[in-house]
Amino acid sequence: MQVVLRQVGHAYGDLPVLDGISFAVAPGETVALIGPSGCGKSTLLNLVGGLLELQQGSIDLIGAPPAGCLNPLTFVFQDFALLPWRSVAGNVALALEHHALSKAERAARIDEVLALCGLRDFAQVLPKQLSGGMRQRVGIARAIAVKPAVLLMDEPLSALDAQTRELLMDDLLAIWSRERTTTLYVTHNLAEAVRLADRVVVLSRRPGRIKAVVEIPVPVAERGAVAHAAKVQALQTELWQLIKSEAQVADREMQHDAG
Repeated sequence: MQVVLRQVGHAYGDLPVLDGISFAVAPGETVALIGPSGCGKSTLLNLVGGLLELQQGSIDLIGAPPAGCLNPLTFVFQDFALLPWRSVAGNVALALEHHALSKAERAARIDEVLALCGLRDFAQVLPKQLSGGMRQRVGIARAIAVKPAVLLMDEPLSALDAQTRELLMDDLLAIWSRERTTTLYVTHNLAEAVRLADRVVVLSRRPGRIKAVVEIPVPVAERGAVAHAAKVQALQTELWQLIKSEAQVADREMQHDAG
């Protein structure tokens, strides 16, 4: 399924946050959103997901959802948002409970996504017994259990240590290669954007406008290879140069606002 944004704008009262945002996410594509703090990345994701009412422009989902899709749009947040009294399998089951599935169909979906996310051996474990990385795997498993047409990810790895983040990026790439889910991915981490995305949309500081769209030409499977290290680093540097000066200004503005 394709996501098409045309001239999307948003304001909180008198404060403009987004202005004239137009781009598309092709079926099966992963697009990362980066930009200075406060540029409206999460606001844009929430507009796409329907958590905020659209004020200006249009957002359309075009095409048929995948077979077995229960929710067209599904979020994965930085906060794992797991129910502490439910097991891993129970947390995944939560996403399926209000859908017309038989007991056998529900059990099959849960088992499938637990296996896909490396969680089958932890099905009956409570969240408090898991590491942060494993808890986020549960969040991802819960999201893909409904076979979404579009996956919306808001800094899902930012609360994790560097080693765990690397492992989960490998997991995400493996999942996407199998599921081919259209994905819009918000991050502050430029290495994540280059590693995971097919394209990176760079937003300016508030009000967020599209400053650049950067293609990632290195094949996903080869981005961790030594042979491509220089090219990958150059792409990260290019992204940083696009946002550096505005990130510094945005940081000062946010510190002033906090004061």
